[in-house]
Amino acid sequence: MLAILVSLIAIALVFDFLNGRNDAANSIATIVSTRVLAPRYAVAWAAFFNFVAFLVFGLHVASTVGRGIISPDAISDQVIFGALMGAISWNVTAGYFGIPSSSSHALIGGLIGAGVTHTGFRAIVWSGVGKTAAAIVLSPVTGLIIALLLVLAVSWAFVRAVPAQVDGLFRKVQFVSASLYSLGHGGNDAQKTMGIIAALLAAHGRLPGAFHIPLWVVVTCNGAMALGTLFGGWKIVRTMGSRITRLTPVQGVCAETAGSITLFMATWLGIPVSTTQTITGAIVGVGAARRASAVRWGVAQDILIAWVITMPAAAAVGAAFFVLAQWIGRLVA
Repeated sequence: MLAILVSLIAIALVFDFLNGRNDAANSIATIVSTRVLAPRYAVAWAAFFNFVAFLVFGLHVASTVGRGIISPDAISDQVIFGALMGAISWNVTAGYFGIPSSSSHALIGGLIGAGVTHTGFRAIVWSGVGKTAAAIVLSPVTGLIIALLLVLAVSWAFVRAVPAQVDGLFRKVQFVSASLYSLGHGGNDAQKTMGIIAALLAAHGRLPGAFHIPLWVVVTCNGAMALGTLFGGWKIVRTMGSRITRLTPVQGVCAETAGSITLFMATWLGIPVSTTQTITGAIVGVGAARRASAVRWGVAQDILIAWVITMPAAAAVGAAFFVLAQWIGRLVA
């Protein structure tokens, strides 16, 4: 049993690594596309703030994922295996094709698919799933609205300023906004893997007392995500940084700040949101503030389709891996 537990924790950390790799684009796309920072320095910058995020935020998102999506009674080794493999399979596919999909919703989809296959729909904690489903819509819309308002406010505040001076100022400010977004990314996304590992430990009777997240789980998950960020997801960086709309440093700051505010609020409320969807909404917002034609709506539409299919696709794959795990278990027994 210990070998199975260790193996599943290792798979969870692989997912966390891939999450950081795919979502590196969310943290660095704007600062790279505006040429404020070279890619190799940008990923290191983002990775650092991904790692230290646990020092800033509570663990409400981890608690939601660990016991607020699937009932603790429905958690088993096969369910966790199915959830992780469903999410990993989708992440690898999305990364290969450069699709900025949501690692978070892939994990939750995989968890729902495996859990429902295990015990039926009674496995679902509808309040937690409802919050997550609402965030699919609300997080990009919130990012878009805040980014749009920030662009308008900055444009009004610097209406009489020399454009070259404004550009130089916001190139410096973007270091701060990119740091905040990376901090929010690490604070929300790493906690999803923490919740999975904590749920697994509880199912094995290795989490004494009330449900909590051990410190070693917190540090390990943030470390795996930071390491993944160092490797970057360059196809997705290109999609996020230039294919949706061309960004200036002012727009980059507004997009990252809007995304950070959205992520900070969601993390403090314990809502697992998609950092991909959040920053995409913010980038669309800053592009639309300039003019509607500045946004490549065809690319945005493709991304929207990816969002819609992520959870059901990961759920189907998660269910299939759950069945496979059960079949292998019977053979071994």
